[in-house]
Amino acid sequence: SIWNEWADAEGELGPVYGKQWRSWATPDGGSIDQMRDVVEQIKRNPDSRRLIVSAWNVADVARMALPPCHLLFQFYVAEGRLSCQLYQRSADVFLGVPFNIASYALLTMMVAQATDLQPGDFVHTLGDAHLYDNHLEQARLQLSREPRPLPTMRLNPTVKDLFAFKFEDFELLAYDPHPHIKAPVAV
Repeated sequence: SIWNEWADAEGELGPVYGKQWRSWATPDGGSIDQMRDVVEQIKRNPDSRRLIVSAWNVADVARMALPPCHLLFQFYVAEGRLSCQLYQRSADVFLGVPFNIASYALLTMMVAQATDLQPGDFVHTLGDAHLYDNHLEQARLQLSREPRPLPTMRLNPTVKDLFAFKFEDFELLAYDPHPHIKAPVAV
């Protein structure tokens, strides 16, 4: 896993993304499941401007192996379509950004299906976009390639609960990738 570079001896990363999204600690000792809450908010009040999930918990940042790079996303509903805007403070354009785009586009599709909406746009805002020196040759190779048609993601239409999706519920159609380009993670 790419995360191994930052993990401690026990393989732990600290209270990173999953902890913040699903179990944000509250001052009274409780927790907030931001993902469950945002799905319910979309269903109850799709016009809200507060459809936000944050991984940037100032109280926990010092205990994280790596502070969140993609730290905040906001959903927006218009004309029956769910869009998502992601703010990414630090963006490794060769290794990280392509993975982030695919992940959040898929998340948007999943949340849209769980809230009985159609997927809309994915908007990606980068704070500090960078290409590491040890990725320059790989980036040149990628840029030299002729683009191929984009694949299509199909979700099992019977799944209506964001947390009920299984691996078998996803089908990537017409995926015709170029050969893999290996690049080391810059730590």
